[in-house]
Amino acid sequence: MAWQQLQIDQWVADVFGYHALQLGMPQLQGLRHNRMPHRWLLSPQALDGVTSLPSSEQTPGLEPLLHTPLPVVCAEFHALPFESNSLDLVVMPHTLEASVDAHQTLREAERVLRPEGRLLVTGFNPASLWGMAGRARRLSGRHTEGALPSVLANVQDWVGYWRLRDWLHLLSFEVEGGRFGCYTPPMGHQAWLQRLAWMEPLGDRWWPVLGGLYAVMAVKRVRGMRLLGLSRQAKGTRSTSQTVVTQRHHPLIGSSPQALSAAPEPVSRRPSDTNGR
Repeated sequence: MAWQQLQIDQWVADVFGYHALQLGMPQLQGLRHNRMPHRWLLSPQALDGVTSLPSSEQTPGLEPLLHTPLPVVCAEFHALPFESNSLDLVVMPHTLEASVDAHQTLREAERVLRPEGRLLVTGFNPASLWGMAGRARRLSGRHTEGALPSVLANVQDWVGYWRLRDWLHLLSFEVEGGRFGCYTPPMGHQAWLQRLAWMEPLGDRWWPVLGGLYAVMAVKRVRGMRLLGLSRQAKGTRSTSQTVVTQRHHPLIGSSPQALSAAPEPVSRRPSDTNGR
């Protein structure tokens, strides 16, 4: 939770606009460092009263709230109640894993985002020690109480990093950056987490794509057309509609204006006298 909160805070702080939306997971304060005037939290289940986001005492490593709680919109992830091209930022913390239809959820995010809008997605990486632990737990049929085993039980719903990039490319998104974290194996005891803390810096340096979590920032690109002057057909129509100037016909050299300008002036002769001089 602390790693995801840090990545989201760093990315959304420099995204500007007017409307921002976080899809699900109210335990993460995805828009607390964003300065857009209109921000919402969308949840499939109705929350009791005002959204109660976690404080620094509830989740270790998280800073206290910097803004007031966000207004809550109760709707499904795959049917967003927003107009097309109306949002500037959409944050999706583990939204694809919790959605009934991950493809439709991503298409809905692309629909409501305006051109050049930003999309931030976080999720679990199947190609990691976390994914291996989840598959082993599922094959063995072990189900114990606690938050960590419940997360690993849904490993079949995880969307891989490269698979997500392919989906974003098909939806005309351009990936601006990606980060991995949490290289320590998933342990349920704090003592074991402290003993394996040395794996975090080594994993970030030597096997970065094998982190248990990933965060991806993408921008929506829309290819448009730009008119450069008039078309050839329009130019041809204008040239044929010019006014025709009539020219006088010269009896000697014709009606050509070039010949008329080049013809010498006639020489006047004096009348001869009666003697023929």
